[in-house]
Amino acid sequence: MRWKATLAGLGIVLVTATACGQRPESVSPGAGPALPPPSMSVPPPPASSGPWDAQTPPAGSTLVPAAQVDNSKLPQDYPHEVYVSADGKALYFRAEEGGCGRASADVQQQDTQQIVINLRETQSHMQGRMCTMDIRYPLISVPLSEPLGNRKILLLTLKENR
Repeated sequence: MRWKATLAGLGIVLVTATACGQRPESVSPGAGPALPPPSMSVPPPPASSGPWDAQTPPAGSTLVPAAQVDNSKLPQDYPHEVYVSADGKALYFRAEEGGCGRASADVQQQDTQQIVINLRETQSHMQGRMCTMDIRYPLISVPLSEPLGNRKILLLTLKENR
């Protein structure tokens, strides 16, 4: 008797395994549009919306010397790269964002001695929207009213929820 149950179970497993490997030739009415087979090609990256791509500062930009940047208010694992444009009137930062967060920066204060920059990540929690658990490091920029020169740069970071 026991061998009948084992044989029946084995038969069910074999039928299920062979049925899973077959693809139906037709779609029953009302089942919706047929989907094309998956493609193995990877789509090209989206075109850049600025004069530089998301990871590279514009041509002619240079890395600001570390002695000129105060990043002591940033988390230890936060990127610390700061670039200045060739004319000295724009700063570029490697920011950190993830999931539904978007990085941005603004000049909080600038005078003849120092420029204070707020790097922020704004979290958008839209109902019904799922957020990935990834971390991205986009390059963002802020314009300066005067060229950087020898002024110190103080970097601050804020997190906002919307």
